[in-house]
Amino acid sequence: MPEPVEAVLFDFSGTLMVTGPPDRRLAALLEDAGIELTEAEVHEWARRLERSGGLPGGHSSTVIPEEIRATWERRDLEPAAHRRSYTWLIRHAGWPWPELADAVYDGCTRPDAWTPYPDTLPTLRALKEHGIRTAVVSNVGWDPRPVLAAHGVADLFDAVLLSYEEGHCKPDPVLFKTACARLDADPGRTLMVGDDRRADGGAEAVGIQTFYVDPLPARERPDGFAPLLAEALSRTPRRDAPAG
Repeated sequence: MPEPVEAVLFDFSGTLMVTGPPDRRLAALLEDAGIELTEAEVHEWARRLERSGGLPGGHSSTVIPEEIRATWERRDLEPAAHRRSYTWLIRHAGWPWPELADAVYDGCTRPDAWTPYPDTLPTLRALKEHGIRTAVVSNVGWDPRPVLAAHGVADLFDAVLLSYEEGHCKPDPVLFKTACARLDADPGRTLMVGDDRRADGGAEAVGIQTFYVDPLPARERPDGFAPLLAEALSRTPRRDAPAG
């Protein structure tokens, strides 16, 4: 019989939560700046910024120009490099308001830019009820804790490990070993779930079984954690509720 599961590690972006379309945020930003555009124009700018890869949590840029490459490669280790990388992509997407690039970036890190997947909260609650410890393990250059808190899931995690705070990025095995140590969990009794086979697959190097989800819009992925949850709970009897 497989050993009980002691802990589950979760990626953040595209796994626990996903960003919504930027149109409304962009429209509000431009309106506050006194810039009048039609709905169609706002929509077109939103698509251009998405295609540029300049929106944190959105589509990744497939081609990074050499002049920004060194900064881009440090983006998940240094918050300043993260901001410089994305605002550079915004400014070089043809965006005619360079003074608003930082505001566009900041809008992507606010709680209202993110939506939990429908089964995020039920999954975390079920794991907690079974006494299974959980952690966020994310490659990120900004702090998503306020996002987790605003959506009511922060208190369900026992630890949050962010690449820029830990000094290591997935798939570096060090980050997964650190997460297990932080949770006092055996890697062989730990599961990992993420949307990036290269980055999150690094967990397998330390003996952690890995599950993958697709980073779809929230409404298109109602039960992406079902295989993970079935595996975790089948191996771990429900913990008895405390007396009294």
